[in-house]
This record gives sequence, structure tokens and C-alpha cells, in this order.
Amino acid sequence: MEKRKIICIVLLALTYSACAQTEYDRKLKSLYRNSVKTIKPADLKELVTKGEKITILDTRAPEEFSVSHLKGAQFLNYDSYSTEDLKKLPKNEKIIVYCSVGYRSERVGEKLQKLGYQNVYNIYGGIFEWKNEGMPVVNRQNQLTDSVHTYNKNWSKWLTRGVKVY
Repeated sequence: MEKRKIICIVLLALTYSACAQTEYDRKLKSLYRNSVKTIKPADLKELVTKGEKITILDTRAPEEFSVSHLKGAQFLNYDSYSTEDLKKLPKNEKIIVYCSVGYRSERVGEKLQKLGYQNVYNIYGGIFEWKNEGMPVVNRQNQLTDSVHTYNKNWSKWLTRGVKVY
């Protein structure tokens, strides 16, 4: 009897997790224009592990970046960046953009493409999905952290792993 109870609990947990991911995917579909290619967090981690030459841009606000970001990411303030800031980026590298969920970073990716950048990718699901998949983030001291700035309470529901800060 106890074994059945455990199996039921595990199945319910897996079902809930799958439903939550499906809901998140629906949310992302409603936000994305699909104007910039996406890259899955696991695929980006593989590129980083292989040592491929890439530029990673965090396109969130300063307070979000200071809580946590991907290791090696350059900060590009979504609210105040200029075309000149974008023109300084190398044209011969893959450029990976991200924000909380991928909406703001997709807008930045669109501008990069208009400037002639061809290898631009938006992290699918942003830093939330990166962290949800168990990938590491660092704080402003470049130390590993579980904290992720979730923008506000409403958006925090999409972060399922890590410490929510808003």
C-alpha cells in the first residue's frame, strides 16, 4: 500500500512539472515574435563547455544583472543602450542575448540583425529557463548563487528553481 502511495505522489509531481512547463511554453509563444533564432540552455552550455568563441549579452536592468547573470555575460542595459553600443560587438562571433524570459532580449536581437549581425541567438526562456534547467549563475562578485531577480511577483512564478528576488 505504501509503495502505491509513493508511486502516485511521484506521478502527480511529474504531471504537475510537465503542465507547468507547458504553461510556460505557451506564455513564451505569446511573447515571442520568432524574429530571432533561439538556443536552448543545454545547447548554450555545450558551446561554452567546448570553448566556442561567443559573446553573451544580458539585456536586463542593472539591479537584475547584479543579483545574478550567466558567467562571462556582458551587461547591456535594455532601457538605455544605444546603436553605438551594439556596433562595438564582434561581427564574427555568435552573439547570445538573454533577459528574464526572452522578450527584451529578442528586441535587442532584432536590432543586432538590422545592423548586419547574422549569428544572433536568444536563449529560449531566458535566465529563468537557464536556472530551471539547473544551470549555474553568478552574482556581481562572480560567485555562484541560487538567486535570480524575477522582475516582480507575477513573473516570479516562471522561475521554478532558485531563490526569487524582486
